[in-house]
Amino acid sequence: PRPSRAAPCALPVRGAGAGSGGVRGVAGWRRAAAERECGGRLWPVAAMERLVERLEKAVERLETVCQGPGRCGDDPSKGVAQYVQAFDALLAGPVAEYIKISKEVGGDVQKHAEMVHAGLMSERALLVVASQHQQPAEDAFSGLLKPISEQIQVVQNFREKNRGSKMFNHLSAVSESIPALGWVAMAPKPGPYVKEMTDAAMFYTNRILKEYKDVDKKQVDWVKAYLSIWTELQAYIKEYHTTGLTWSKTGPVATGGAKSPSSAPAGAAPPPPGPPPPPAPAPSSCSTDDSASRSALFAQINRGEGITSGLRHVSDDMKTHKNPALKNQGGPVRSGPKPFTAPKPACNANPSQKTSPKAPPLLELEGKKWRVENQENATNLVISDTELKQVAYVFKCTNSTLQIKGKINSITLDNCKKLGLVFDDVVGIVEIINSRDVKVQVMGKVPTISINKTDGCHVYLSQSSLDCEIVSAKSSEMNVLVPTEGGDFTEFPVPEQFKTVWNGQKLVTSVTEIAG
Repeated sequence: PRPSRAAPCALPVRGAGAGSGGVRGVAGWRRAAAERECGGRLWPVAAMERLVERLEKAVERLETVCQGPGRCGDDPSKGVAQYVQAFDALLAGPVAEYIKISKEVGGDVQKHAEMVHAGLMSERALLVVASQHQQPAEDAFSGLLKPISEQIQVVQNFREKNRGSKMFNHLSAVSESIPALGWVAMAPKPGPYVKEMTDAAMFYTNRILKEYKDVDKKQVDWVKAYLSIWTELQAYIKEYHTTGLTWSKTGPVATGGAKSPSSAPAGAAPPPPGPPPPPAPAPSSCSTDDSASRSALFAQINRGEGITSGLRHVSDDMKTHKNPALKNQGGPVRSGPKPFTAPKPACNANPSQKTSPKAPPLLELEGKKWRVENQENATNLVISDTELKQVAYVFKCTNSTLQIKGKINSITLDNCKKLGLVFDDVVGIVEIINSRDVKVQVMGKVPTISINKTDGCHVYLSQSSLDCEIVSAKSSEMNVLVPTEGGDFTEFPVPEQFKTVWNGQKLVTSVTEIAG
C-alpha cells in the first residue's frame, strides 16, 4: 500500500562533527545504511522512526566501544578511586544543599558559598592526584597544597572586606572554619583538626540561630547545611584518611606541577580558573654577591691545615705585651675587637612593598548600627542619641574611651586595644572579640557578656547587673569587679585552667585550684 505520509530518505547524522576518525566512520556507516535501507523510496513515518531508533542504538554501542581504554586514539583512562567517589558524594549531598540555600539567601552569603565551593573543588583535584601518584617530597607537596591555601585566603579576605555586611555572622562562621580544608596536611590527626575548626565556627552559628530562630527558618537551615559539611567530612576522613592523606602505592611520584582530571562530578559546577602565576623575581645583585662570598668562605675552610699557610709569624719584638714601647708608636691601640653589628642589606629585597595607609576614623549611624572604627587616642567618644533597636559595632580602636548612653540592643568590640567602654543598659549581649587590654563598665543592666579570643579584660558590674552571665572562650587575664556597699570594687579572676575526669559515665569538668 502507498504510504499516507511520506518523508524523504534522509536521516540526521549525530556526531558527524566529532573529532575522532572512529566517530566519522560511524556517521558514514549510518548514512550508507540508511541509503541501502531506503532504496530511494518513501517510507511511512512509523517505519522511519523504527529505523532511526535502530541506527541510534547501533551508533551508541559503537561510540561506547570507541570511548573505551586505548581506543580511537584516546589515552587509557584511570579509574576513579573509591575515596574520590566518596568525596563526590559529599559534594553532591551536604555541599550541594549548602550551595542551594546560600543562593536562596543571596547577597554576600551566595558569593561566599561560591568561594567555598571553589576551595572544595581544589581539594578534590588534590585527592585525584593522591589516588594516582605516590607521596611526594615536602617541597613538592607544598606546591600541590598551594591552590587550596590560596582559596582559603580568598574566603577569609572576603570577610575582612565586608565587615559592614548585614550577614557578617554568616561570613565569620565560614571564615573561621574554612581552614579545615587544610586537613590534607595535618597528619597524623586530620579528623580532630577539622573538629577544632568546626568548633571555631560555632560561636557565630549560635549567634545566627539566636537571631533567626523564630524569625527566618531559611537561616536556620543554612546553619544546619553548612555544619553538616564538616560533620560529613570528619566521617569521610575517619573512613578513608584516618592518619593522613592516603596516597597511591603505585604510579609515579607526585610533583608540584602534577596534573589531575579535576572535573567536577555530575551536577556540580566546574571550579573557576586559578590566579595567574606570580612574575619571576628580578635578579638581585646583593644575592649574587652574597652567594659568591659564601662559596669563597667554604673554599677556604675546605683547605684544611693549609688554611694557616698564609699567616705571618709574629716575633717577640713585635708583641706589645713584651715590648711596651710599641704602644706609643702609631697612635692609640684598641682595647678589643669591634663589636659585631648586623650588616645592612645593600639593596631593598622588596622595593614594591609599601605600608598600607591607615583607614580614616569613623563614628556614624548606619541604619540601625552605630559604627565606631579606627579611633586612636580619642578619650571623649560619646553616643547619646540611642534607641532600643540600635546596635553598636566598635572595630580597631586603640587607646580610646567610648561612652554609650541610654538603652541599646547590643554592643560588639572587635580587634580593639586598650579601649575603655562605659554604657548604661543593653537588652541583648555585649561581645568582646579578638581584643587586648579592654575595660568594660556597665552602669545599668546587661544580661550577657561574651569574651572570645581576648587577652586582658576587666568587667565592672553594677548592683543591678550582678546576675549577668559571663561566657568566655580562648581568653586570658579576665577579671570581674563586683561593687561593694562602700562604693569600692572587689576583683575576682575568671578561671582559665580546668580539670576533666571520667566518672564512669561521662566527662566531668571542674575548675583547677592553683595554690600559691
